[in-house]
Amino acid sequence: MSGAKPAAAEHVGFPNVDANKSTASATARADGCCNPVKKTGPISMDHVLLALRETKEDREVRIRSLFNFFDAKNLGYLDYSQIEAGLSALQIPPEYKYAKDLLKVCDANRDGRVDYLEFRRYMDDKELELYRIFQAIDVEHNGCILPEELWDALVKAGIEMDDKELARFVEHVDKDNNGIITFEEWRDFLLLYPHEATIENIYHHWERVCLVDIGEQAVIPEGIGKHVHRSRYFIAGAIAGAASRTATAPLDRLKVVLQVQTSRASVVPAIEKILKEDGILGFFRGNGINVVKVAPESAIKFYTYEMLKKVIGDNMGADEGDIGTAGRLLAGGMAGAVAQTSIYPLDLVKTRLQTCTSEAGKSPQLGTLTREIWIHEGPRAFYRGLLPSLLGIVPYTGIDLAAYEALKDMSKTYFLHDNSEPGPLIQLGCGTISGALGATCVYPLQVIRTRLQAQRSNTATAYKGMSDVFWRTLQHEGVRGFYKGLFPNLLKVVPAASITYMVYEAMKKKLDL
Repeated sequence: MSGAKPAAAEHVGFPNVDANKSTASATARADGCCNPVKKTGPISMDHVLLALRETKEDREVRIRSLFNFFDAKNLGYLDYSQIEAGLSALQIPPEYKYAKDLLKVCDANRDGRVDYLEFRRYMDDKELELYRIFQAIDVEHNGCILPEELWDALVKAGIEMDDKELARFVEHVDKDNNGIITFEEWRDFLLLYPHEATIENIYHHWERVCLVDIGEQAVIPEGIGKHVHRSRYFIAGAIAGAASRTATAPLDRLKVVLQVQTSRASVVPAIEKILKEDGILGFFRGNGINVVKVAPESAIKFYTYEMLKKVIGDNMGADEGDIGTAGRLLAGGMAGAVAQTSIYPLDLVKTRLQTCTSEAGKSPQLGTLTREIWIHEGPRAFYRGLLPSLLGIVPYTGIDLAAYEALKDMSKTYFLHDNSEPGPLIQLGCGTISGALGATCVYPLQVIRTRLQAQRSNTATAYKGMSDVFWRTLQHEGVRGFYKGLFPNLLKVVPAASITYMVYEAMKKKLDL
């Protein structure tokens, strides 16, 4: 595999708009020297101009020329087709064109067009953003990024590289091949990248654009993505899941008790029964195993979801944040199925704990209950009710996660307008609506699953399967039987979903995900 860069992988070939630059600037670029900016104070456009050795007039000419390059039809504005054509003319490979995203971030008034003022505003914001992160990486403040400085920044972001990969990264950005990255080179590499220029995003951008010539076709180097610390997604999901289930444990116990009642079920008598048997602590029966269960379940679900979003986005040729509702539904459903299957035996034992009657005021012991299931019913009993569980968890997780992200995207478009991240209150609202919607849609399957889990399989009256539960419930209890416990379930799922997503989003920020 050759390390040579093909023409398509070269830097964005901006139109030649530097003719008016001074002789000193040309000499500085020729000798590849660093350009430390001595100006003090908060970072401003003056710092950018000094770093680029440009005057305001030079910069205006450069930006206007780039706009005119995209506006090949002389319409006075840019639309999607012009941006797409311009990126193609710049020989940018289709694997990392961001025409749709670039249009969205430039189009401030959302009319589908980008006029020059909007384009210039994007350039101002982007160059300031790029200079800030350039300065953050350039810890020696000598006006250029050294390979060891870039390596340190990547490691701090949880990305590890070997020497060869680091050399390829620097080589790709370093146009004059002098072993350092100037701000001009840094700007050229990222100027048309419309997403936030974090270290991890820049790394993934390079991962997509760094094509390697193998003589036949360009391919992405193998194994680059493996260096990101994806275990952080497990931690974020586990903490979020454990926090939400602990907070809603009393409602979960009440829901399960109501679901298994084949006679008339009412909330108040069920509460009185729990209090009479176990007192206040009875509402938390099974919470220990619920936390043990939900921590890996949530971690696996969210981790798998993030990975599937990336896979789907790569297959669609889109960014993982722009895979559409169908893509989010597929990723969410598959992630939910994987997670639920992994922890299902724990879920069954939890249900048995919550539905067993206390003897002499003593709750059943976890070890004793598990051993009895194994001895008297066999190992297959631990997966009793798995089918309705999967049939329920796939659409629930899909609807829940897809609705949440769709609502969050809508909040950015219609409420925030500046494409910033939604605050906690908006996240709470999105989590509440998505959780309630998902839970209500699949609730009958939850009732069927719980009844199969709670009933011992070696008794004469045991349900023979999912269809048996369905017909017996419909015959003796009617349609309402499939919605027993729905009220406490909605009371549970609303705060549970909200807390889960709020904690998850907060943990992602804490862990730099």
